[in-house]
Amino acid sequence: MSDFNLYAPEGANKKKRIVGRGSSSGRGTTAGRGNKGQQSRSGGKVYVGFEGGQMPLYRRIAKRGFSNYPFRVDYEIFNLCDIESRYENGETVNKESLVLKGLLKKAASPVKILADGELTKKLTVAVDKVSASAKAKIEKAGGVVVDNCAPEDRNEK
Repeated sequence: MSDFNLYAPEGANKKKRIVGRGSSSGRGTTAGRGNKGQQSRSGGKVYVGFEGGQMPLYRRIAKRGFSNYPFRVDYEIFNLCDIESRYENGETVNKESLVLKGLLKKAASPVKILADGELTKKLTVAVDKVSASAKAKIEKAGGVVVDNCAPEDRNEK
């Protein structure tokens, strides 16, 4: 016997089960689908949550309250430690500069600065939102926080 006689292990290759080929095949007549009903028909499916015609649970339970989900705004979050490592003294932190530095993917997304980390550089920050503690740290380092929000964005009149 030589080393290159390859064979599949026992039980690796199984014959495909063919259904609906007569009563002697073992899977004739109903072809393993049981007797009658929607599931035995071709194309007969029921959707997830179908309860046999009974009013489904998700429709029986009352829909209550208000969801803010369609109106929520997801901000891109940046900490002061991110800004400290990427910016030089005297630079301006805004959406365009964040995109150029590779921190922000799209200039269209709103940006918020948080206060994690220390800031030692004098920077001008002009983004959508800045947390109160981050604003304090920026001003302590000699920087300026520019109000970048228009009055109509703040619901002021």
